[in-house]
Parts: sequence; structure tokens; C-alpha cells
Amino acid sequence: MSENQKKRKRAIVFGGSRGIGAAIARRLARDGADVALTYVLAPEKAAETVAAIEAEGGSALAIKADSANADEIHHAVNQAIGRFGGLDIAVVNAGILKMGDFSTFSVDDLDRMLDVNVRGVFIAIQAAAAHMERGGRIVTIGSNVAVRSGYPGSSVYSMTKGAVAVMVKGIAIDLAPRGITINNVQPGPTITDMTAAQIDLIQPMVPLQRVAEPDEIAALVSYLASAESAYMTGSSLTIDGGLAL
Repeated sequence: MSENQKKRKRAIVFGGSRGIGAAIARRLARDGADVALTYVLAPEKAAETVAAIEAEGGSALAIKADSANADEIHHAVNQAIGRFGGLDIAVVNAGILKMGDFSTFSVDDLDRMLDVNVRGVFIAIQAAAAHMERGGRIVTIGSNVAVRSGYPGSSVYSMTKGAVAVMVKGIAIDLAPRGITINNVQPGPTITDMTAAQIDLIQPMVPLQRVAEPDEIAALVSYLASAESAYMTGSSLTIDGGLAL
């Protein structure tokens, strides 16, 4: 292994094919990391993100992995390590959004949301941390609805994101003796495929009168994945234009 390869960070972004996840993958690559990213339903988007990273001189790998499946999560981590030789950064962005009134919310939808947004997050953290050395960085992507659940039909989604925020606090204590930090980023409305149809409705509610660009979320993740954030762990940072105030 060359001296340059030894200095490069190795990262995995769960749910990194599009939207916020893709922006995070590209930003980490620009920061000097080799990046593996997982996807489920959008192989073409994953390929586009890999191509964009490689066009800028970076190294990237797309891995199909359903975050509701523990075996696939572990397989993705092992593939990333096999390609890059180790793991320094893990970003857990994979998540799903299903809105619905609690009185009619189906058990199947509830289980799927919990499997991906809570269980999958825990397993991804556990799998990645097992391979990290001192100085490792883990970042979860939650939501500002963990702070302000102001939308009808958002109870289950808010519950899952609140669980992530609390989970991060506990895991931070467990990882602290190993010198590994974990923090949670809670975006508000951001321009992605998932939110495009709701932007016009949400934007007037935001004090800054606009929604976020994915690159703005990625910039905060970049800080939390860097050496500069070494004294921050177990925190949830809300980035939502003041919507949760």
C-alpha cells in the first residue's frame, strides 16, 4: 500500500445513492476519503454518484444493500473494507418515510419503518464500529421532526427519528473509551426526490424562507467526520432554517 493510500480515510455511506446521501458521499470524497455507498432501488443513481466521484479523481464503490436486512448491512461493510482496507467513517443515512394517521397506520408499514429507520441504523452502527480504530467517526442522519413533529400523519416517522437521537446518546458513551465519536444530524426540509412535491407547502413555514440544499447537510457531516470534531460526541445537531425553534 502506498503512502498516499495510507493517508486516505475510508468511508461508507448507508443510503448514499441520491439526495442527501449522494451529497454526503461526494463531499467525503472531496475531503479525501475513499467512499462506499449503499443503495436499494436506484442502481442508476448509485452509478451516477460513483461516476461523479471518480470524475473528480476519487475512488467509490456502490453496494446493493437493504438496511432492513442485517446480513446485507454486514456484507456491505465487509465489501467496503475489502476494497479500501479499513473503515474510518460511517454515515447512516438510509431511511424511509411513510406518512399516515396513527389510527389507520398498518402494522406492516410500522414494522418496515422500524426495521429501516431504527433497527437498521443500530445494526449499521454496530457493524461499522466493530472495524474502527481510535479516531473513527460515525454520523447518523435523523430529522428535525425528532424536535418538532408539527405535521399530521408524522407520528411514526417522528418516533423513529426520536429513537435515533436517543440511541446516539447511549452509543456515544459505549464508544467513548475507544476514541470513536458518534453524532446525529437532524435536517429540516431539504430539496430531494423524497420532498420535491412538498417544497412549495413547507417553504413558507421556514423562518429563513427557503429549504436546504443537500450540500449544506453534507457540509455539517463533513465537519463531524473530521478531526476537528474530536470533542463532540452524542450530540444531535438540527439544521432546518429555524423551523424547529
